[in-house]
Amino acid sequence: QVPLVESGGGLVQAGGSLRLSCAASGLSFSTYAMGWFRQAPGKEREFVAAITRSGTNTVYADSVKDRFTISRDNAKNTVYLQMNILKREDTAVYYCAARALVTSTTASNYNYWGQGTQVTVSS
Repeated sequence: QVPLVESGGGLVQAGGSLRLSCAASGLSFSTYAMGWFRQAPGKEREFVAAITRSGTNTVYADSVKDRFTISRDNAKNTVYLQMNILKREDTAVYYCAARALVTSTTASNYNYWGQGTQVTVSS
């Protein structure tokens, strides 16, 4: 059973917004740092954002800084990615991931992955 399930993807026009959610089950959510990654067709999976266990600290890829916001609600075992001012180049499958204890910008450091949710930005 996959412990992480993403939702909230879809089709949006450039300049619009979407909010992704990732619900965790079967793991002690508050002991995991959480991250969002994305993968566009023909490209490698890339880091988008990460958040510490408490939610106090966050880190973003330069390409999404000031447009995307990662947050979490440990009471709901859920991490979010608010995406604003979307661009065509944001089109990708977005994945959430969990890593024990500390954040990382490297995909291979994460222990659990969701199945992904498609985000498509049209011009």
